[in-house]
Amino acid sequence: MIALAAAVALIGSLFFALGAALQQFEAFGTAKPGLLALLRRPRWLFGGLSILVGGGLHIVALGLGPLTVVQPMGVASLLFALPIAATLHGRKPARRELAAAGVVAAGLIGLVLLVPESAGTTHLTPQGVLTLLGVAGIAAVLLWAGSKAASPTGRAALLATSSGVLYGATATLVRALVDGGWNWWYLLALPVPAVLALMMLQRAYAVGHFGVSFASLQIADPLTAVAFGALLLGEPLPTGVLPIAAAALTAAGTFALARSSPLEARL
Repeated sequence: MIALAAAVALIGSLFFALGAALQQFEAFGTAKPGLLALLRRPRWLFGGLSILVGGGLHIVALGLGPLTVVQPMGVASLLFALPIAATLHGRKPARRELAAAGVVAAGLIGLVLLVPESAGTTHLTPQGVLTLLGVAGIAAVLLWAGSKAASPTGRAALLATSSGVLYGATATLVRALVDGGWNWWYLLALPVPAVLALMMLQRAYAVGHFGVSFASLQIADPLTAVAFGALLLGEPLPTGVLPIAAAALTAAGTFALARSSPLEARL
């Protein structure tokens, strides 16, 4: 059953990577990658469907095997996404680009697996929801503002990090809904960070440097969820030297990826 869970999660990662690469290919190079315009592009829509399939398979995998097996398979989407995106843009992925992505994936796996499991029911008060949305919104705006003065690589990273922060807030809100009981106020609040995250991500994809933006998203999303879990839900944070080492590995890999990731050319 564990082998089946790993296989399902790996296939899910492939679908997620394919969807991300397709959406970036459609968003890249557009001056204003608005959602309404992208929704009229079949390939972008197919990318969204592929991401949904990948997410569904990840949930199935979690039902078949332990988190310690499924989560590392999910991180593999970064290693799948780079060759797919390179092929769409008519080039071969550079070895140093794949090596840097491997370092990011290794550090991210370490961080994910070192987060202690939460115990008890997840509950967010109305004040907690407002805090969640406010903190995530301010952080996203600051990252977006910083991207205005950054280089293309930095702009892609900052915009994708902004998206990851908003997706992390969305994930925290979903957990509160599922674990703590359905609340229609929370349900109404849910689309706000989710839609803003999607918009920010398309802006990051439009810049180019897909590897940088996708890696930044994969890092910011789970780390934001962990931070909100500790801040608002009282969940424990990882302690010791190993999380610091994993974080340093992730940072080093991201820096190397930023230096090695080329600006895509539109065919």
